[in-house]
Amino acid sequence: MNKFIDAVKVLIALNIVLFAIPFLFPEMEKTLPQLLALYFPKNPNFQYWQLVTSMFMHGGFAHLLLNMYGLWAFGTPLEAMWGKNKFLLFYFISGIGANLIYLAVNYYQFDSTYSELLSAGLSAENIQAILNTGSYDTSITQTITTEQLTRFYQIFHTPAVGASGAVYGVLVAFGMAFPNAKLALIFLPVPIAAKYFIPVLITIDLFSGVTGFSIFGGSIAHFAHVGGAAVGFLLVLLWRNKTTRPQVEQDNY
Repeated sequence: MNKFIDAVKVLIALNIVLFAIPFLFPEMEKTLPQLLALYFPKNPNFQYWQLVTSMFMHGGFAHLLLNMYGLWAFGTPLEAMWGKNKFLLFYFISGIGANLIYLAVNYYQFDSTYSELLSAGLSAENIQAILNTGSYDTSITQTITTEQLTRFYQIFHTPAVGASGAVYGVLVAFGMAFPNAKLALIFLPVPIAAKYFIPVLITIDLFSGVTGFSIFGGSIAHFAHVGGAAVGFLLVLLWRNKTTRPQVEQDNY
């Protein structure tokens, strides 16, 4: 009976249900992402609950399938080891932490461009007009690149969706618990130990986030992946320290 209410299975079911709703109810196709996807805090669509609800939204079937496979493959042994409640706590802390780090990076990039636009002589009203319309005087590009302006506009308007941040936390925890487990990429079917595979995967994400060059394609929130991995790593270390404190030896009198 308990097998039917495992946390991993419930999480997967919720993700599938929310993915299916727009197909079953087309009128929800725009309103559901507007309510549940994670918007930039300065966007009027932003709500605090989106830090959680965005973890259950996905941008396409492949995105959903990859994340749910990762959740099932790496989350199942962790739930068996930790128990349902501890696993859920870990999952949500990793996911929320990933979203906060993603927003922090975006805020830094957004604020830097905003300051440059002010320095270029634009008023707050001029800048808001750029955000509202996406159009601008091309003379601005003498001081700010087109790529910066495009990214500035995208940060403001593009919501983030997906369980990837939480799944990366789960992936790191799995690697720490089972470092010698063999893993393989689809395009590199040679089994590699988790203790090597996972750091390389995270390094690739960090490289892509910093440089903007992604070997996995565009529209990927690389810093959410890195953030989830970092939060998951720190949380596992914290829990390990709490459970492996050395006992004080008792003196015999």
